[in-house]
Amino acid sequence: MSDFKAPLPADAATDDHVLATWLATVAGERLLEVRATSGLEGKELKDAGDRAAHELLMELVAEHRPDDAVLSEEALETAEDKTARLRASRVWIIDPLDGTREFSEVPREDWAVHVALWQDGDLVAGAVAQPALGETFNTKTPLVVPPSTSERVRIAVSRSRPPAFVEALAKELDAELVPMGSAGVKVLSVARDISDAYVHAGGQYEWDSAAPVAVARAAGLFTSRVDGSELKYNQEDVYLPDLIVCRPELAERIVAFVKAHGTD
Repeated sequence: MSDFKAPLPADAATDDHVLATWLATVAGERLLEVRATSGLEGKELKDAGDRAAHELLMELVAEHRPDDAVLSEEALETAEDKTARLRASRVWIIDPLDGTREFSEVPREDWAVHVALWQDGDLVAGAVAQPALGETFNTKTPLVVPPSTSERVRIAVSRSRPPAFVEALAKELDAELVPMGSAGVKVLSVARDISDAYVHAGGQYEWDSAAPVAVARAAGLFTSRVDGSELKYNQEDVYLPDLIVCRPELAERIVAFVKAHGTD
């Protein structure tokens, strides 16, 4: 096995929060290595990053939590795999590289590694590494969300395709839109006082939001589907198309707007 800059903490054997943090961190280190030394660009760099981080994470979860199931964006799930996952009491939900476009656009920082643990019906641990920042946000040491430093509400949106309903929501809240890369980065931007809300209805999967939602919840943020219902993970259909992550004081207004106006 390769040597890692971040050694395995002793308590990772028994503490899932610690293991999730370490997994995301070392996968991020591998991605930085690929970015810096592969000589690849564009799609080739994206594919190499996805593959390297996925293979490493699958190897490490198998070594350190051999009895747990894994749902990864980069793994082709067979019918047998799905049956085993749905029967399992513990499932690691992983996105080895969230924000492949941003990863390939050196030196952009808005890409991430997601590692979450679902156990007996809910998310119980998670970590989101932003390797280019040298940070791994996690549920072991939750972020403390400061009071908003902005006079206007800030809504995190996609760099290239902010949905029309979010623009209408921004008008309703007198908010400004803050474009950025990966889903994980957008969610964490709320906890880091870079934005105040992330509202998405353009289509995602469980691995896009599981780890960020776990970290956001640990920080005390509001999380839900856009209609205010619960976000559910380790489902038979892993398509989870929408979510809200926001400061608690904004939740009622955002949910009410979406219920009244929809997302079309």
